[in-house]
Amino acid sequence: MAALQGLAWLLGLQAVGELLARGLSLPFPGPVIGLLLLLLALRFTPVQSSVRGTAEFLLSHLSLLFVPVGVGVMTHLTLLADNGLQLAIVIVASTLIGLFATAWTLHRLMRGPLAQEDSAVKP
Repeated sequence: MAALQGLAWLLGLQAVGELLARGLSLPFPGPVIGLLLLLLALRFTPVQSSVRGTAEFLLSHLSLLFVPVGVGVMTHLTLLADNGLQLAIVIVASTLIGLFATAWTLHRLMRGPLAQEDSAVKP
């Protein structure tokens, strides 16, 4: 019963996120807003206990959730063959941009005032 309650929480918060995103014309997808609502809701013990079982079940069967994606790729092999090089370039470029942005942000944060306080305390 707790697993169904957890699933109800997850689907309900996602639906509320969708309603907020569409109703208020927010620039964020509904599931993202639903996840933020879930983050707030997880502060309450009844939500935590019911969602925990559902989350563990979904995570234990996570590989099955990738089957539809694999089937989708297999059905569009001609499209992948026609645009494979462009897709590979975009994937590699976006990965490198993400890595560089993360490294740059970390570098900037490590030079900030908190990092200077830490280095001043060390002998």
